[in-house]
Order: sequence, then C-alpha cells, then structure tokens
Amino acid sequence: MRLTDESDGGGGLPAMTAQFPRLYPILDTASLTARGCPLEDAARAVLDAGARILQIRHKGHWHRDLYAAAQRVRDACQAAGAQLIANDRADFALLLGAGLHIGQNDLPPPLARNLTGPDCLIGFSTHNATQLIAASQEPVDYLALGPVFPTGSKMKPDPTVGVGSLSRLRSLTARPLVAIGGITRENARAVLNAGADSIAVIGDLLPDPATPASIRQRVEQWLQLLQA
Repeated sequence: MRLTDESDGGGGLPAMTAQFPRLYPILDTASLTARGCPLEDAARAVLDAGARILQIRHKGHWHRDLYAAAQRVRDACQAAGAQLIANDRADFALLLGAGLHIGQNDLPPPLARNLTGPDCLIGFSTHNATQLIAASQEPVDYLALGPVFPTGSKMKPDPTVGVGSLSRLRSLTARPLVAIGGITRENARAVLNAGADSIAVIGDLLPDPATPASIRQRVEQWLQLLQA
C-alpha cells in the first residue's frame, strides 16, 4: 500500500512526505514479552489510539503462533485503515500483505522489491551520510535514520547521529525520513524541528506496567505531542 502517488524524481518512486504518519510505533516482541503484554493486545491499543502505521519487530524465529498473531494484527490494521510493516523479513511481509522494513544487513532493496512487488511499502534503515545518499537511489519508499540518541533496543547500535547532524543530513534525500533511536516524548519535538518527517518509537511506547489501557494512553500522548 502506497501513501501517495507523488514522485520525488529518485527512482520513479513516490515521495510520501506530506502524508507519512508523524508517529511510527514499533512493537518489539521481546519488549512485549518482558512486560507480559501479548502482541495482538498491544497492537489493538496502538490502533485504537489512532496510529496509522505499525511495525512488528521480531528478531527471532517466526513460529506458528507468532504468525497467527501477526495475521490478526494485519486484520486489525486493515479495519483501522492503518499500514502494517514487517521488520527484516520480506517473506513474511509478502505472506501478510504487509509493508517491509529492511536494514543494511538484510536482503538488498532491489531483491526485496522483486520479491514483494511494486505496491509494497518498503523502508530502509541508514546510519550516516554515505548510506543515506546511497539509499536514496534504491527502490524504497521511505528511509530511516538513526540512532538519533543512545538506544537500548539494539545489542550493537551504530554511532549516534544527534539532532545537529540530522538537520544537516535531511537535505541529502527527498524521501520521507523517519528518525529512530532513543527518541522520547521529551526530545521528540527537537527531532521534528531538525527535519524528520516521522518519529519511530520503541522503548517510550510501552509504559510500565504495559497494559492495553496504558499503551493506548501513551500513544494518545505521542499523537497529541507530534500534532502540536
């Protein structure tokens, strides 16, 4: 599912800056398990709060129960008019009819595009100017840049970008730019002011305790903040 039909002149793919959701919630299955919150419950809470894009981030084996839960999340996204994104795995993105987000060490973007087809929304992670410039020529729809701040969501994170560098790097691509890494409600406005089109949130998405009600309230806080 593409979010607009405008072209940015790079690779003939659409630029989604005007319509790309400002909040990009990422549900990390390891974090949810640690807090005792099922993926499906968290996803419904995020969607009920009003989010219009949602990524499932799972770094382990995609067992049957996880895939079944992802199917139910897919159905909930469709009912809410939201875009589901699968992290890393082009095969499961294809099976789910979802979008795909890939990193520098995942399937190369041209192969991912060949597998998922022309209508799949594909995002690509970058961590510095060289990667950002190169990624702008790839058959992807949006780019992620980070970590903006120190983050605990990766075992071996790349060097932090920082808000100042984010502002300078923004000019290197016309693609929608999703900032990620250590972004909280306290520093999110500075990231938007530096030129990010969207904020990806992992850690600050889940309160403690993480219940459907508390997650929905947290996402509502995020949406209100980013719309201000």
